Amino acid sequence: MTTQTITTREIAGKTVHVNEEGFMTDPSEWTREIAVELAKEEGIEELTPEHWKIIEFCRQDAAATGAAPTLRRISKQAGVPTKELFRLFPKGPAKKVAKIAGLGKPQGCV
Repeated sequence: MTTQTITTREIAGKTVHVNEEGFMTDPSEWTREIAVELAKEEGIEELTPEHWKIIEFCRQDAAATGAAPTLRRISKQAGVPTKELFRLFPKGPAKKVAKIAGLGKPQGCV
């Protein structure tokens, strides 16, 4: 079993706990302002209502299941086609949306 290194960093003026890959480790520390900053770091300049719908779905789903949803789960449960997820969150949508939503890395993401 590997151990994760937890550190803190400041995002949008708030100190949050992150792992070595930059994923927040405590979803309760997340704010919409943090999401905006993380999105910019991921190359998404503006979060549209379409982005927020997916981010909010992922946060609710993670709260209910205890884990960030996979791409397949987001597509099926939120009713957003995979192609649309890749348009909104290019190059690894499940991983990007999980990071922006303040969740851990989804299972199966490398």
